[in-house]
Amino acid sequence: MSKNSNMKITILFVLSVSLLVATTITYLLSVYYRQVCFQILGGFCESIIEKNPDSLQAVLELLKNHDFHMTGQNILSNFGYDPSNLGITDMSVHWIAVSGFLVGGILFLFSFWYWHRKSDARIQALTGYLEKINTGVQGLVFESSDDEFSKLQDEIYKTVTELYQTREEALTARNNFAENLSNIAHQLKTPITSISLTLQMAKEHLRDARAVETQQRHTSMACNMHANIKDMERQINRLMHLEEALLLLSRIDAGTLAFDRRPTDVFTILSLASDNLYELFMQKGVRIEIPEMGEMNIHVDLNWTMEAVMNLMKNCMEATGTDTAVHCSYEKNPLYVQIRIWDEGEGFAKEDLPHLFERFYRGEKAKNTGIGIGLSLSKAIIEMQNGIIRAFNLPYGGACFEIRFYTS
Repeated sequence: MSKNSNMKITILFVLSVSLLVATTITYLLSVYYRQVCFQILGGFCESIIEKNPDSLQAVLELLKNHDFHMTGQNILSNFGYDPSNLGITDMSVHWIAVSGFLVGGILFLFSFWYWHRKSDARIQALTGYLEKINTGVQGLVFESSDDEFSKLQDEIYKTVTELYQTREEALTARNNFAENLSNIAHQLKTPITSISLTLQMAKEHLRDARAVETQQRHTSMACNMHANIKDMERQINRLMHLEEALLLLSRIDAGTLAFDRRPTDVFTILSLASDNLYELFMQKGVRIEIPEMGEMNIHVDLNWTMEAVMNLMKNCMEATGTDTAVHCSYEKNPLYVQIRIWDEGEGFAKEDLPHLFERFYRGEKAKNTGIGIGLSLSKAIIEMQNGIIRAFNLPYGGACFEIRFYTS
């Protein structure tokens, strides 16, 4: 709505209101004049009756029958009188008042309707603009206008522009972070390879030292070297795990992690995950219980979902003691399929609960093993497949992970 159109509407609105006020005043004046005429007629009749008491009956009959309305020339005009002398108004005043009121009312309603239509059109235009922005349409620019919505339009445009800039900066930062993680992971390969070669050479020397056990000193040196080699192997395995985790994190942050999502039975996922952890569970002396609760399919990638579940099972195994069990259950409703994995340990520390799924976070009670990436990876894998995960402590003791995969 342009400035000229807005000014025309304002003028039309003021004109209609002025006309309504004028017609109202005219109508009030006509009512006042009617009362004056009534008083004049009453005084005239009273004077006639006082002068001629016998005319009382005739005056009453005239007032009752309205026979005093005359046609043609008024007799008072023959004596030089006109309505202004007696304060009597013409009935045309009433018609003028009514006509003015109707015209003013029509103008008022028209100006209000026109203003409302223009305002509604502007609101719809602003709403449509925001809807297009929310659906990802870029490059939309409003035409300049000067009305009561101009300030709002400018603020919306400024806010949208700032949001675009913030989004671009966030995407750039995320891509840079993913690229940095990938670079770090690739750079780790060189020292890992070097250490691996050194380890192989050390193993060969160890075999040679064991072959020559002629002196006690050689045997002692061989034992020390064997212990050092074992420690080196653990550190190499840890570095290799860190390298794989960093590469996976970089793929997740860059949005390049591909999922082959297919209908998969929950029992199958839990069983395969527990099979891969069988040796670890046996070494720790922990059982894993997976009840068969009927076929329940979820639309996920089998391998990646199994990887996420393995991290949760391993976390529960490490938090519980010997001769205990890690339990699993699952159920389905019209909205989602729910999977629960819990242990018989002491549960999560209260201060750790808000940070469990943060990258590289390790609680105070955490073991020396691990680098604090497993739970964050599980969370990312689950959420990228239309699921959610949360962790909490059970009322009767033990830590519990709850996963929900939504059906739509």
